[in-house]
Parts: sequence; C-alpha cells; structure tokens
Amino acid sequence: MERYILMAPCHFGLESVLKREIIDLGYDILSVEDGRVSFEGDSEAICRANIWLRTTERVLLQTGVFKAVTFDELFEETRKIPWEKYIPADGRFWVTKANSVNSKLFSSSDIQSIVKKAIVERLKGVYHTEWFPENGAEYPIRVSIIKDRVTIGLDTTGNSLHKRGYRPASGKAPISETLAAALILLTPWKKDRVLVDPFCGSGTFVIEAAMMAANIAPGLKRHFTAEKWTNLIDPKEWKDIRDEASEMEELDLKVDIQGYDIDPEVIKIARENARMAGVEDLVHLQQRPVAQLSHPKKYGFIITNPPYGERLEEKTALPEIYGTLGRRFKELDDWSAYVITSYEDTEKYMGRKADKNRKIYNGMLKTYFYQFMGPKPPKKNNL
Repeated sequence: MERYILMAPCHFGLESVLKREIIDLGYDILSVEDGRVSFEGDSEAICRANIWLRTTERVLLQTGVFKAVTFDELFEETRKIPWEKYIPADGRFWVTKANSVNSKLFSSSDIQSIVKKAIVERLKGVYHTEWFPENGAEYPIRVSIIKDRVTIGLDTTGNSLHKRGYRPASGKAPISETLAAALILLTPWKKDRVLVDPFCGSGTFVIEAAMMAANIAPGLKRHFTAEKWTNLIDPKEWKDIRDEASEMEELDLKVDIQGYDIDPEVIKIARENARMAGVEDLVHLQQRPVAQLSHPKKYGFIITNPPYGERLEEKTALPEIYGTLGRRFKELDDWSAYVITSYEDTEKYMGRKADKNRKIYNGMLKTYFYQFMGPKPPKKNNL
C-alpha cells in the first residue's frame, strides 16, 4: 500500500499534544516544527487522522518539498512533482492558500497562480490534453514557504477540523474546539475526576471533555474532501474506520463534568451544542455566577476561558471577575485550576503565582495558559 508523508498543523506551542495524539493512533512521527507535526501513513491513516485527531486543524498529504528563491524555480520544481499520482484527469484543483514567512517569494496571489500553472503544464503532458473539465472530485492545494523552503500539500480535510458539527457555524466563541481539546490534554485531568468550567459560554470545554471521556471520535459526524478521492482511497476504508469508531464509544459511563455561565441564553446554546455532540447526558449545564462556584468533592479541576476584557467597558469588571474566581478556587480543597486568558493581572487576582504558564496564540491574540496545580489524589488501595 502506498505510503505518504502527512502533515498536521496546530496552534503554536501545542505541537507536543498533537504529537502524542498521532503516536497514540499508531503512526511514526517524521518531524515536529513550529505549528506542524509530520508523520508517515497510508490511505487508511488519512481517514483515521481526520476522524480521530482532536488538536489539528487539518490533515495535508505532502506532495513536494524544495527550495525556491525565484518564481522560475517555483514553477519548475512544482512541475517536477508527479501530480498525476494524485489528481485524475477530471479533478478540480486550485491553490486554496499560500503563505510565506522570511522568504524571497512573498506574494500569496503570485505563488498561487504560478503553482496552479505549473500543475496544469505537468498534467497537460501526462493526460495529452490542452483543456481540463475540472468537473470531478476537488483537490485543494496548500503552499507554505518558510525561509525559501517550499512545502506543497493536498488538503484532505476541507472545512477545518475544529468544525466538529455540534456548534452552529454562526455561533461566536472565543476558543475553538481544537484549542479547547489541546488545553484539556495539557492537563492531567482524567474522566474519573470532576471538571468544572465556571465561564462555559457555548460549552466547548465541557463538551470536548465529555467527548474524550466517552471516546467519541471528533470527526465522526462530518465529511472530508478526501472522501471523494476514490483514485487514492477506497470508500470502504472510510466506512470501516467510522464503524470502528462508533463501536469504541462508551456512552453509558458516569462522569462529573459541569459548566456554568451567568447568561441564560448562552446556557441554552450550550445545551443544544451538547445534544448535537451526543453528550447531553454526560454534562451538567447551569445558569450560575462564578461567585457560586463550589463542589463537595476533592481533587477536581477548573478548566476555563474567562472574559478577557477585549472591549474597554469590560476591563473595569475584570479585577472583580478574576478576584472572585481566585477566592472560590481557594475554597475548593485540593483542586487545580487551568485558565486561558490574555488578562495580564490574572495571577494577582487569583491570589497566587501559577505553577506553570504557557504562551499560546488564540488566532492573532496572544494568551497565556495559567496552570495552578493542586496535589495529586492518594493512590487507590486495590487490596
């Protein structure tokens, strides 16, 4: 079976989480770079990675890597790639995105145009035609140029993998599903421990945690561009991996995952999202202010994304919000708190210095993941 180099982009600073996910799926890591993990796999790996990976935005099939400092070099090197291995005569192909960092070639539109032209020239010679109908399956192409090193890949995913299918496209949220999943995986939380998000918004943290607890594959309910690549992937592979994923779900488990928010309308949205994700019976969502944050059990987790104060009128409320969170956290015996925010006085109002602090870019916004760690629970005596 054909082996491919597959590339999975992720948020800067979260490469280690994605690397662990890929290894857990059984694939060999080839390289870890800023914002990207590459691994080796066959056509089945394309299906499994799209359906199972929680922390990447998409899965790309690498078609070529080379150096180019002129547009002539870009054209000639792109034309050398055996595109006929990937794109059939009726395939619809275009360069959906090109980005350049610290490189001689920097015009995205020119890069896109030249790469497309080079592919057309290559396929003209192979398919002995001057015109392509492009009425078949879609083969979107992405180009990345970093320090004059060009990487070209086919996008197997389509819509970004953060679109799990449980949140309406119009729903505004400050944190994506992939980022929420990565942050949960950065913590030592396990499904036998309590998890509370006191600023749950549309429910992303609690829903992602519940999906992990129940072993629900994040891409199970959606479709991918490569499902129509019947020249590369047998449709039976997609069906088999979906069937396998469905059988691995554990929906009858008991967990304690809670989300609060002061806004009743937002809680309604969160409940609908939980229902769409198939975890409505695994999460408890309630209208409740952070001042009422409490729980009788020990060794629980707060994982949350409080208000940042992006609007000027919100900034004056932040000391009270974070101060209240800090006071309630202090009352929770032996708990841990994990807070992602751009608010620079978080530690001051939480009342203690974070044990760890990780810088993470949430889109273009620089945020910090403050980790206030509680003690580990005593080991259970199995005697």
